[in-house]
Amino acid sequence: MIYTVTLNPALDRTIYVETLKPFDANRIRREERYAGGKGIDVSRALKELDTESIALGFIGGFAGREMEGRLLNEGIPTDFTVINGETRVNVIVHDMAANRETSLLAQGPEVQPFEIVKLIEKVESLNKPEFVIVSGSLPQGVNSEIYRKILDISVRKGARTVLDTDGPAFLTGLKAKPTLVKPNLFELGRYAGEEISTQEQILRWAGKLRETGVEIVLVSMAAEGIIMVSDRLKLHAQPPKVEVKSTIGAGDSAVAGFVYGLHRGLELAECLRWSVAAGSAATMCVGSGVCQWTDTEQLAKQVEIKSLQ
Repeated sequence: MIYTVTLNPALDRTIYVETLKPFDANRIRREERYAGGKGIDVSRALKELDTESIALGFIGGFAGREMEGRLLNEGIPTDFTVINGETRVNVIVHDMAANRETSLLAQGPEVQPFEIVKLIEKVESLNKPEFVIVSGSLPQGVNSEIYRKILDISVRKGARTVLDTDGPAFLTGLKAKPTLVKPNLFELGRYAGEEISTQEQILRWAGKLRETGVEIVLVSMAAEGIIMVSDRLKLHAQPPKVEVKSTIGAGDSAVAGFVYGLHRGLELAECLRWSVAAGSAATMCVGSGVCQWTDTEQLAKQVEIKSLQ
């Protein structure tokens, strides 16, 4: 079984306005609500790719109950740890005239120590996990050490692990030697302590990440695709040009696409193909934040992969 872990999930509320005008009344034309958070979006994208996963993490309050209900309506199994705090609500404002989005991200609830232990016990009880994917930010009251703990437990239970986060949580999670990490250029730059702008820099710092014990490094570069570095391969996968409607969730769909390939026993180059296709497909959808199968399947045929020196 594939498990996703989202410690700071959110109920995402996307509202659409004709034109966003400062200091004026802006009428909402329509509104959509989705269960959100990076790991949650990985589970939702895996569902689109006909791959089952179970979503873990902290939820609380009415927003948390709505989020869980929405996931169940999408056919996504969950095993959340209930907390006393209220799950955060993010607001995404879509300016229809400018085709531009503004994201207002809430901080989230404070998690108590006993609630942290409840989640760790749940991870300890996982039955033969195939993949454990840990994604996103940390809620208040939770130290980044929890990522290493979750990953260490998962590795001990025989799972392949994925880490997709940033900052101190990324540095701490690396100590558990995850199978796969997926920084974007900005996240890789923060790890490197320098602005990343060249292919040479990407390959050098991806190599340094591998020296920490990571098996596969994916560096996402928005419209320029993804560079993958493993023990034998250095590949660049370039997607076809698409009409970008939203970039929300594209990285999470890319993670789902790669895990989809690994789960089916595909070669790494083909896993990369599906990763780029799924990430690009997500940018074609407004609001939902995940790829659609039909788009992903078509784009996968058009992804160009070349070997790097």
